[in-house]
Amino acid sequence: MIHVFCSKRGSGKTKEFINLANEKADIGRGHVVYVDDDKRPLCHLNRKIRFVVTSDFNLKKMETFYGFLCGVLSEDYDIDTIFIDGLFNIIDGDPEDMSHLFYDIEKLSAEYRVNFYISINEEEKKIPEFIMKYVA
Repeated sequence: MIHVFCSKRGSGKTKEFINLANEKADIGRGHVVYVDDDKRPLCHLNRKIRFVVTSDFNLKKMETFYGFLCGVLSEDYDIDTIFIDGLFNIIDGDPEDMSHLFYDIEKLSAEYRVNFYISINEEEKKIPEFIMKYVA
C-alpha cells in the first residue's frame, strides 16, 4: 500500500515521518528503510532502520529511482516498509508526469507486500489527481 503525506515545506512532515518510521521499526514484522535526499534525519532514526541518502547516487530520473527501489528490495526480502522523504526533492520532473512511477511503486508494493510512505513538499490542492488516492 502507498501512503502519501503532502503539505508545504516546513510543516513538520519529516518529524512525523521519523516518528512513524521509529514506531514501525519497533513493532513491525520486517525491516524498515528510510530514503532521503540528505543526512539530517540520520541521528533521529532508530538504529534498526536502514538509512539511504539519495544524494550519494544519481537518482534524478524517475526510471533510475524506480530501479533503485527494485535494488533495495532485491537486496533484502524482509523489508516491510519503505519511507521516501521528499520525493520531489529526490527526483526531477513535473509531478503531473509521475503517474507511471506511482503505478510501478504500487505494483512493487503488492508483489513484495511492502508499505510505502511517501512525503511530498506540496499543498494538497496542487497535487495531481492520480496521487490524491494515496493521500493519508
